[in-house]
Amino acid sequence: MTTTVERPWVQEMVVVHRVFRRESRLMPQLVRNVRPGDVERARFLGSMFREYDAGLHAHHTGEDALLWPKLLARVDLDADLVLRMEQQHEVVAAGLREAMALLAVWEADASAPARDALADAMDRHRRDLLVHLDEEEHSVLPLVSEHITVAEWTALGEEARSHTPKDKLLFMLGALLEDATPEETSRFLSHLPMPARVLWHTVGRRQYEKQMRKVRAGLR
Repeated sequence: MTTTVERPWVQEMVVVHRVFRRESRLMPQLVRNVRPGDVERARFLGSMFREYDAGLHAHHTGEDALLWPKLLARVDLDADLVLRMEQQHEVVAAGLREAMALLAVWEADASAPARDALADAMDRHRRDLLVHLDEEEHSVLPLVSEHITVAEWTALGEEARSHTPKDKLLFMLGALLEDATPEETSRFLSHLPMPARVLWHTVGRRQYEKQMRKVRAGLR
């Protein structure tokens, strides 16, 4: 009798990555569209970029703590790959620190030079990020399917969510579902308690769409 081993749903990470791919592409465009001197808009976008930064930091911190050590212990032949993932996290974090420092300068006066320097830093961050996400999806997720248990994979997602303020959870869900396929959407929603699903359908989705219209106003 053949025993079927349940594997973690690694497509979940692809959906999460899709959020970071989308927002890292749009944010430099949004910044460049801000008129010089529009401090209010600069600070609004700055608040959104800080949420992006916090989300990516939580995502990578969870991997550093809960994923890479397990893979290093179990996948001897691919140790170099796992170490490279850790190094890429450091590169991405350094780029974000540069962007965050430039963000503070831009928020102060919304000048054109500060705006352009920030947008350029965001572009550099995106290039570094895509190198990491592409390799992780291509080379690491198959290892996860083989060597990480469902319980361990679930714990990784719970760790990231634990760093999200409760009043931001519906917004985070909206970001995940924005470009999700119907199958992916169904999978995410099926793991929510019934009250959370009702709240998403009655309140959360509209709130997310309203916020995104404000964020992406003026995009060409």
